[in-house]
Amino acid sequence: MASDWQAVRDQFTVLRDWTYLNTATFGPVPRCSLEAIEEHHRRRDREACLDFLDWFDDADGVRASAATLIGASPDDIAFVPSTGAALGWLVSGIDWKAGDQVVALQDEFPNNTYFGHGIARRGVEFVEVPLTDGVFSLDHFLSAVGPRARLVLMSTVNYATGLRPPVAEIGRELRARGVLFYVDATQSLGAIQTNVGELSASVVAAHGYKWLCAPAGIGLGWFGPEVRAWLEPSIYSWRSHRDWRNVDALHHGPPNLPDAAVRYEGGLLNFPGVYALGAVLDLMLSLGPAAIEQRICELAAHAARVLRSAGAVLLRDRFPGYDSPILAARFEGRDHSALARQLRDARVVVSARHGCLRVAPHFFNNEEDLDILADRLCACLRG
Repeated sequence: MASDWQAVRDQFTVLRDWTYLNTATFGPVPRCSLEAIEEHHRRRDREACLDFLDWFDDADGVRASAATLIGASPDDIAFVPSTGAALGWLVSGIDWKAGDQVVALQDEFPNNTYFGHGIARRGVEFVEVPLTDGVFSLDHFLSAVGPRARLVLMSTVNYATGLRPPVAEIGRELRARGVLFYVDATQSLGAIQTNVGELSASVVAAHGYKWLCAPAGIGLGWFGPEVRAWLEPSIYSWRSHRDWRNVDALHHGPPNLPDAAVRYEGGLLNFPGVYALGAVLDLMLSLGPAAIEQRICELAAHAARVLRSAGAVLLRDRFPGYDSPILAARFEGRDHSALARQLRDARVVVSARHGCLRVAPHFFNNEEDLDILADRLCACLRG
């Protein structure tokens, strides 16, 4: 059955006033998610919060939906407040030694870069591997992962350029070498189909505020059984003991930790965010991840034609590996930040990143949005 993209579009009220092509910065929150948040707060008052343990049952339902989206078990999923938190949980559990190595691509999202530099203060070597003339080379990258490498950090899609490294191939090689692999899927999850079993990663995390169209402060962390076998929680709370639901007589003494990834969550959850995320996951799963990816690919191809017609040089045209929903366009001699501001004044929302105009359509966009972009971009360039 064909998806009703107009019905999907009606969920996003921002589209009434704006041509919104900026999901790589923030995904707008759909009406179904806002209604889920409001119902949660109404329920708190209606039930005087006496049913708060039921909220955790609801959260486990959202956890199961998230697991379905990424091809995982619900036991592998922890809710995270940010990808920085998820990476921090992993980094804090590694027994670092002087001379160990952390590897990342150059120009990664700052989270990964900052953690690399932070760990380097402990005597660990942080290696940032540059691209060769904009081209990602698997052999070149893997050759930089030395015998002392403990951890590799990588995004599924680069936030500024749209580069999609061959994460699955990298993961398989790192697993064979016994190197931990942290994957930040924030710029792809919700847009590009993801099966964590194919990534051979140690931890996969995604903040929900971009392509998952959730509020800030809620995201997903996948912690596989192999990692949970040795990674201790960096946060302990009243939920750290298996019998935490016995709130009338909470356990005192050493906690018997749950086996599942919930061991990393800490205490109370961001329930408004969890309910909001649950609503958008239901929407995405009802449409089907494959249908969403196909729709986004069609819109990205249309956006690429618009940008080329306006005189842009696209990274996806110059180099392999840039086939993502994030389109980086360069206009010779133009101030891209000023161009993004001009488009904003014309009610078209895009971004400027590192010398490019960045356009990022999502499944709620349509061809009319891209026609508006074409018209107003050309007007800005003429002006």
